[in-house]
Amino acid sequence: MRHYIRHPADIPIGITTPEDGHKMNEPLSNISPGGVAFRSQTKLDIGTSLNICIDLVNPPFETRARVVWCQPKAPYYEVGAELIDKDSVFQARMVEQICHIEHYRKEVLRAEGRSLSGREAALEWIEKYADLFPSLDG
Repeated sequence: MRHYIRHPADIPIGITTPEDGHKMNEPLSNISPGGVAFRSQTKLDIGTSLNICIDLVNPPFETRARVVWCQPKAPYYEVGAELIDKDSVFQARMVEQICHIEHYRKEVLRAEGRSLSGREAALEWIEKYADLFPSLDG
């Protein structure tokens, strides 16, 4: 049994740079209370403002972020962005869990051929991994 939680890398996120209106749909690498990491086909400068949307949840999770690092990782860039709106921290944590549950649902279908509803996936994920999920305060 796995003793850590793998971050879902198959969740798409919408990213817009407000300065020029450039829109991207990129795969999520990681989401945490402090920010997000994602792959980008475009190099983003440190300090660039971003609007981020994860529409896997209803209503979609939308927040503002700022690029804090951008590293080339051919054929794309790995980008880290800090959440600007600190009130979004709890929301981001809930979205992170939902992303993990959705990833788990897809992985069970792929690996085991079982098609789970969102509720069934959530119940199984909570039973298997909730105790491994880091708390907000540490």
